[in-house]
Amino acid sequence: MATINIQFTLFSAFYSPLISAMSGGFLQAEGLEPQWSVAPAGVSAIDALKDGSAHVVQSALSQGFTSLNNGQKPFAVHFAQINEMDGFFLTGRQPDPDFSWRQLEGAEVVMFGGGQPLAMFKYACHRAGIDFSKIRAITPGGAAAIDAAFREGQGQFVQQQGPYPQQLQADGIGHVVAQVGPQIGPCGFSSLAASREWLETDMAKAFMRAYRKTRLYMNETAAADIARAEKPYFPDVDEAVLGECIATYQKLGCWTPHVEITPAAYERTLDIFEYNGLLKARYAYDQVCAAPPG
Repeated sequence: MATINIQFTLFSAFYSPLISAMSGGFLQAEGLEPQWSVAPAGVSAIDALKDGSAHVVQSALSQGFTSLNNGQKPFAVHFAQINEMDGFFLTGRQPDPDFSWRQLEGAEVVMFGGGQPLAMFKYACHRAGIDFSKIRAITPGGAAAIDAAFREGQGQFVQQQGPYPQQLQADGIGHVVAQVGPQIGPCGFSSLAASREWLETDMAKAFMRAYRKTRLYMNETAAADIARAEKPYFPDVDEAVLGECIATYQKLGCWTPHVEITPAAYERTLDIFEYNGLLKARYAYDQVCAAPPG
C-alpha cells in the first residue's frame, strides 16, 4: 500500500467525513494506508503541504482569503468540502428549551477569540439580530482550554464543536441550548486542500474515490456504527456520546453527499468574511477552489 499523509487543522467529530475515510476502511480499499497528524498550535496545516509532510489537509476557504489579502497566490487549492455548515454548539449551565439568542447579550460566553470560529459566530449573532459587542467574551485559547474553563466554572455559556458539548451533557456540567449552523445556513465551512500538482496524481484520484464513498456512508450509516469505528480516534470520549454527536451532525445536514464546494456555499462564505471586514475583495471561486480530482 502507498502511504497517504493527512493533517488536520483541528481534530473533532465534526470532521468525521475525513476521519471515517480512515476508520471505515475506504482509503485502505483504494490501496492507501493513512497516516494522520494534527497541526501544532499556531502552525497552519498548509505548511505541511509546503514541506511535503502531508498530501492533503483539513482546512478552510478562509486560508485562501488570507493569502489573497496579502497579495499572494494561495499555495493550496480547496477541492472538496468536509462541512457545508457551521458545526459549533452553544451550551449553557441549565436546560433551556426556550433559549433565545437575546440571552447572550450581557452574558459571559467562553469562546474562540479569533479566526473562522469567531467570524462565523459574529455573523450568526448578526443573523439572530443581537449585538455581539454586548457579549462578555471569555477567550482562554483553543478547544481544550475552552472546555477546561467552562468545566472550572467560567462563563454562563460556551461555544464548542462536538463532541465537547455532548460530553459536558453526559457529565452533568452543561446542556446544549442552540446550534450556530442554522443561524448561518449552508456555507463553505471546512474543506480539503492540497497542491494543484498533487491533484493530478493517481493517489489523488484514489483518495477521491474513497472520499466519495465515505460521504455516502456518513449519510446512510447509523451514527452508532460510525461512532464504533471512530472510537479509537477519540479515546477520552464515551462511545455513546460520540454517537449522539454524530447523529446530531447527520441531522444538521453539514455532511451532504456531494463532495464539491458549490459556488453558492463559496459565496455565502464570502458574505460572512466580508461582514467581518476580513476581505479586501470578493475573490473569484477559481482563485481558491478547484474541482475534485477524477
